[in-house]
Amino acid sequence: MTLPAWLTAVTFNDDGLIPAIAQDHQTGRILMMAWMNAEALQLTAQTQTAVYFSRSRVKLWHKGESSGHTQTVHDIRLDCDADVIVLSVTQVGGIACHTGRESCFYQRLDLSGQTPEWQTVDKVLKDPADIYHSHESTSDTHETENTGANTDSDTIQTQTDTAQAQVNKASVLQQLDSVLAERKQADADSSYVASLYAKGLNKILEKVGEESTESIIAAKDFANCDESTDKASYDEARHELIYEVADVWFHTLVGLAWFDIESDAVLNELGRRFGLSGIDEKAAR
Repeated sequence: MTLPAWLTAVTFNDDGLIPAIAQDHQTGRILMMAWMNAEALQLTAQTQTAVYFSRSRVKLWHKGESSGHTQTVHDIRLDCDADVIVLSVTQVGGIACHTGRESCFYQRLDLSGQTPEWQTVDKVLKDPADIYHSHESTSDTHETENTGANTDSDTIQTQTDTAQAQVNKASVLQQLDSVLAERKQADADSSYVASLYAKGLNKILEKVGEESTESIIAAKDFANCDESTDKASYDEARHELIYEVADVWFHTLVGLAWFDIESDAVLNELGRRFGLSGIDEKAAR
């Protein structure tokens, strides 16, 4: 892959990584540090949302994959040695740390005593259990961050089979239409979808964009998998791509429901195009 000129100016370490520091756009406070490879940095620049590289999972990860605590990137700076990145970000939700705090740098070394001691100086803004482990009904699908737990292909297949057994696939879109219409009238605290509607169209469209980026990352991860050499990783990456595309579809349906447009309208449009030449159809627009 040929890198753009601006990316070749960056000095990555022997592992192809560079440390990236996220700093609050308004206050200047350091929020967190993570790693980026060239692809993560390029995606961050393209999407203006923070994308990092997980060394433990050996894959790209979009900040806020499950928590919703994404980072909007306003500025990207490179230090004098070209080997450290600083991101100026708006931290969605005001929480950057997995402990539920504003910043990962919440411990301060107290030098007032005879022996220096680390002290926790920032309070927890939200219980991590509420951030990462609260689950809604399957009809309200929401993102779940990959915590790095072992997941083999048999587990993935079992979960998939169970979910499919609970849903009539022939009418799943109609069922979603009904649920989404109900959520528009529900209290914002009652469900994830209701909270999206309460936050307005811009928030919904933001989620569509985030999920699209995550689908791109998942597709690139899957493209790098080889079924013949690592079947478990291949199956997991395949599942991840399907999962992320489902998130895109779901949030797109939420957006359509905002305008009281049901999924049948899209299905009808696809049906109209069936059998038509794609080139002719595009030319007729």
